Amino acid sequence: MEPAATLRDFSISFWIPTAVLGIALVIKLPTIIRLWRDPLLRAVGGLLLLACAVFVFCSPSTIARVNRLTGVPNISAPWCYSLLTAFCGSCLLLIITWRNGPDRSAVTRRARRRVLSVYSGVIAVLWLLFLLADVPVERLRDLDTYYATTPFMREEILLYLCAHALACLITARLLWNWVRAEGLDAWLRWGLKLLGAGYVLNLIFDAAKLVAVGARWVGRDLDWLSTDLAPPIAALSAILIAVGFILPHAGQYASDRWRVRVAHRQLRPLYVLMRTSAGEGLPFVLRATPELRLTRRETFIRDVLLPLARHLDTALGARAYEAALSLGHPPERARALASAVTILDAVEAKARMPEPPATASAPDTTDLLQEIGPVSRALRRPDEIAAVRARAAADPAESVAAHE
Repeated sequence: MEPAATLRDFSISFWIPTAVLGIALVIKLPTIIRLWRDPLLRAVGGLLLLACAVFVFCSPSTIARVNRLTGVPNISAPWCYSLLTAFCGSCLLLIITWRNGPDRSAVTRRARRRVLSVYSGVIAVLWLLFLLADVPVERLRDLDTYYATTPFMREEILLYLCAHALACLITARLLWNWVRAEGLDAWLRWGLKLLGAGYVLNLIFDAAKLVAVGARWVGRDLDWLSTDLAPPIAALSAILIAVGFILPHAGQYASDRWRVRVAHRQLRPLYVLMRTSAGEGLPFVLRATPELRLTRRETFIRDVLLPLARHLDTALGARAYEAALSLGHPPERARALASAVTILDAVEAKARMPEPPATASAPDTTDLLQEIGPVSRALRRPDEIAAVRARAAADPAESVAAHE
């Protein structure tokens, strides 16, 4: 099978990466608008917008439409090359801003100015070379190889490919160094890996284009590298880059939501116990967010625990802690089990005597109020609580003395 025919069977529509990039832009747009002064968010928004524009304007149908509207054959060439060059500059600006954060040192400012000046100059030269070139025949898919030997157009094609390759090489190198840094969030590390893979594919895109153009210079025909291999590589690269930008934010958002839901679910045993003690629970709120539901549940548990503290048997808590340790539980687990035992005992004591003796003083519940999560998880193991409670109640006289 011929390579060109095989690649056409596996071609990727330009609208697929455009859609993925558009989704990434839509996800980030509210945050970009809300925090417009943040240079990192502006850089992300600019890069995604330029990436979308590259695929929209580089599709053959859009190229033909732009040429027809302007009346200038191949005017889309410098326009697409300019968008691609601006995208390259945006990649470098983003990495500089992302890596250095809000750093406004002279070195960072100088690096940004250098990138802006170099790639702005490249765009200006691209338009100048197009004005000097003679390109009367419209080419929608193979302009790079068709005009590879044409004066001025030859230099323009070589210039945009070299500028693109240089930016991708530097960006891939910076990303690779960053991925190997310690202390990175897992979602950020995977996002950086996908970005790095996307820029490596961009380098393969440039290599395919340059080989096809170089083949024309020596009288050979390897146009399929440019027309059939390079476009799907560019599309796949754009998809990886878009997912690389989405993944750290979407992954962190999903992780935070998952942690909130897990925390809410884990508090249910203690919430049910406090609801039994209070005689009522929280009213249902239809539009409550997961974060609000978690906050309301935590607040309800602490509000019920505070008056319940007057019924807590501190001596029982001490014995329950020692009992849990003797049963082989680690200290943190033993503290949670001991607190669960004392809370259960307090609920039962309140049911028997709603008002404790006037001489009874409420113990310090600071630690207990801060450890409602571990206590609630301990309540999920009634067999362990029963074992601790049975061993702690071996000498009931101590418990009676503590209440008196």
